[in-house]
Amino acid sequence: MSLLDHALSVVLAAVLSSTSAVVAQSTAQSTVPWTPPASAPDTGAHAPGRDVSWPNCPKGMGIPSRPSQGKPMPPPSARFVVVGLTNGPAFHPNPCLEEQVTYARLNHLWAAAYAVVTYPTRGQLRRYAAQGPHDGRERLGRLRDTGAAQALQNVAGMRAVGLDSPIVWVDVEPVSPPSPWSGSRAANRAVLAGAVAAYRRAGLRVGFYSTPNMWRDIVGRVRYRFPEWRTAGLSTRRAALAKCRRGAFQGGPAVLAQWYTAREDFDLLCPGRPADDVLREYFTHL
Repeated sequence: MSLLDHALSVVLAAVLSSTSAVVAQSTAQSTVPWTPPASAPDTGAHAPGRDVSWPNCPKGMGIPSRPSQGKPMPPPSARFVVVGLTNGPAFHPNPCLEEQVTYARLNHLWAAAYAVVTYPTRGQLRRYAAQGPHDGRERLGRLRDTGAAQALQNVAGMRAVGLDSPIVWVDVEPVSPPSPWSGSRAANRAVLAGAVAAYRRAGLRVGFYSTPNMWRDIVGRVRYRFPEWRTAGLSTRRAALAKCRRGAFQGGPAVLAQWYTAREDFDLLCPGRPADDVLREYFTHL
């Protein structure tokens, strides 16, 4: 995950695969073994984790606006990974979620889930507006229902592949077509509120990935005070560590901090608590 989907992910990277999985390269291609290119090994007790999603799927997969890029999977030395449930916008599942979870399991990584929340298209609004628990007679109620629908789809996908994450990190950031946010913060907040409520009804904790500017521009100054995953963007580990001390966007504690390169997304656990305690609280050990 990244700002603006890393501008649809800054560059195409090396071809991804997994040590014992077979993935369909596309409906028009035959299957090939999935073995990821090696990342530079992490050393020491403070090896960072990673986050992965559709950019890490083998090339040739994904929706047309978010084609997969074959970026590398985490090295075995990584302690944890946060796995994306969507192929960018909501209602489009990560096309190799099962293989990424399998990779994490084979490498005995701690794992959690994240999902991009997005404003519905007109078709999605028509389809899901009457299916949720909110008042479908009102526009904001219909928007809450679409938020709930995308959350339920993500929970079903996560559980279908055995990713028993105790939390879903909800990614609130600008999204390019087909699902850009609206110009109404109240409408955007309704979508977010519907998704958050649905995750919690499913028995999951909720945290947020964003920045102060993105959060304010999209949903305004609403404060959930939920755990935060903060990003330093295209930067350094030092800059990410600084985000643990500042950069709150909805009043919650800093749990994770991210930085990335053109090739990989890196994450660290914010200091202040024993790493094992944080991993047990926010991750599942595959």
